[in-house]
Amino acid sequence: MDKPGETENPPKPQQDKKGMARLWELALREKALILCSCVLAVLSVVVSFAPFIAIYYIIRELVAHFADLSALDAAYMTDLGWLAAESAIGAILLNFLALMCSHLAAFKTQYELKLEYAGHIASLPLGFHSANSTGKLRKIVDENIEKLEGFVAHSLPDMVGSFAMPVITLVVLFVFDWRLGLASLVPIIAAYGIQMAAMGGGKVKAQMKQYQDSLEDMNSAAVEYVRGISVVKAFNQTLFSFRRFHQTITDYGRFCKAYTDSFEKHMSAFMTIIGHVYAFLIPVIILIAGGTDDYAQFALAAVFYLLFSFSLATPFTKIMYVSSLSIQISDGIERMDRILAVEPLPETKNPKTASGYEIAFEEVAFSYNDEGETSALNGVSFTALQGQVTALVGPSGSGKSTIAHLIPRFYDVAGGTITIDGVDIRDMASDYLMSIVGFVFQDVFLFKQSIADNILIGNKNASREQAVAAAKAAQCHEFIEKLPQGYDTIIGSSGVHLSGGEQQRIVIARAILKNAPILVLDEATAFADPENEQKIHLALSELMKDKTVIIIAHRLSTVRGADKVLVVDRGKIVEEGTHDALVSAEGRYGRMWAQYTGALGWTLGRGHTEGIAAGGVPAGKIPTDKVPTEQAPWDKNREVSADVRN
Repeated sequence: MDKPGETENPPKPQQDKKGMARLWELALREKALILCSCVLAVLSVVVSFAPFIAIYYIIRELVAHFADLSALDAAYMTDLGWLAAESAIGAILLNFLALMCSHLAAFKTQYELKLEYAGHIASLPLGFHSANSTGKLRKIVDENIEKLEGFVAHSLPDMVGSFAMPVITLVVLFVFDWRLGLASLVPIIAAYGIQMAAMGGGKVKAQMKQYQDSLEDMNSAAVEYVRGISVVKAFNQTLFSFRRFHQTITDYGRFCKAYTDSFEKHMSAFMTIIGHVYAFLIPVIILIAGGTDDYAQFALAAVFYLLFSFSLATPFTKIMYVSSLSIQISDGIERMDRILAVEPLPETKNPKTASGYEIAFEEVAFSYNDEGETSALNGVSFTALQGQVTALVGPSGSGKSTIAHLIPRFYDVAGGTITIDGVDIRDMASDYLMSIVGFVFQDVFLFKQSIADNILIGNKNASREQAVAAAKAAQCHEFIEKLPQGYDTIIGSSGVHLSGGEQQRIVIARAILKNAPILVLDEATAFADPENEQKIHLALSELMKDKTVIIIAHRLSTVRGADKVLVVDRGKIVEEGTHDALVSAEGRYGRMWAQYTGALGWTLGRGHTEGIAAGGVPAGKIPTDKVPTEQAPWDKNREVSADVRN
């Protein structure tokens, strides 16, 4: 028999290639387009030299006949002029075609990488998302992959062309006069020696890592700041009062200045030398001129080299910028690869299904960190029967939500087993497990899509009519119809605002449409107003028929009718039984019930608090007039009025 969680496929190997090798591997995903782009870029560079050669022969023709310009070959000069113009236009056209091919390759690569990345992080357990900020994950999509697209679309053809240009340049430099060619080459070598010295020793790579780290910190803080803007405004805070965000911006600015300053001297020297090659040529021309026999030919070569020296700065500067950019992109790709290397929860080779939906925890242990230093659950065992309601109660941080999150395998247990109808959930396919578990959480999330699309998330195969029927069952059809576009209204669009209770009912409609046999409720009526709470209870009572229901309760009045109440404290089940039995036992639950019902008697007066003291009342001495009268949908003794039933 396979061990629970044994994978069907071997784990995804780590990316062995790094730096430029990895960058080229990603860039060559669309090999045909990239190859065409590179060939066209090289041809563009080759053709771009034709105007200089044409100019050389024009100057030679002028020098040969400077004493008698009437002897010039006008047709020959015209042909050279047209050659220069046509080759310039041809170079531009070839470069345009190269960029077209590289852009097509870049867009395809970007599309595939973003889909791969988004699909991968969606498959990772919740623990990964808890440990990695939204800003960090968003930066990889918005910046790192975007920069790769820019590299493939623009920098790659520039890089190929820029590396081809020096080769052609060297050929041209040494064809006409090797001495002047050598004199032109010396400053180029000197400039690159200075640049390599600035980028050597791994210093730039370390600085680039620090740069990316500071960007991630700033992005994370920015997301947190925007999400908490209501708190910032409510307490009259500013950006400067939000210390973390302000500090990340300050640190980023300080680093960028230091990084720029570290290249100030080297960059200045590089640009000065590469942009003034002619300054090195002039002394050499003066020295050589005195010993030459053919002054006319040497003068022609000297003029050509002086003109040509001004064009040398462009290709070599491009190489420098592309090299610097590739280091930055390589670090971003490494960060993306580290995320892609994180393994999702293992899938079983032979997935099983369940014929029933009884949930059993057997000595379950779980920790949110890999070292297991702090245990969230320890030795949790209980059974939730199909067709019954099992309630989880306890103080904040006791482990109630952790238990609920382990049922659909948002995390893997560290010890023990969780079974559904006797089948270990690790032996079930993730898609199947998610299909049989439905959720209604207190913290709702609606996508910026139409209301119909938000409901249909529960079942993509459902029809529009079924979505409307689910909305009616969830008691939200009436307010949806009053919206500007009804079910086609976009959540968050201008002028559209839904209250917390309305959002909660849309989420309930989503769960009704899914109709999963196992249902997890996290205080599903938390945002409901008194007028509509009974309607939501009625909707939930229909949703919960014949299902295995796990409820996380904060208001103890909602668990009175549960078939089983589990009291969770410090990651353990400390009490178990029905509401009445646990109250009679006068244990942990009895004290919680006494404090809860006692709190209902609190009233605020002028300058003092009237009612029961903050410590509540002792168990067994609960005032009968303080017991709440609200009834949850799982309360078997509830009474629903005829007008609500209808």
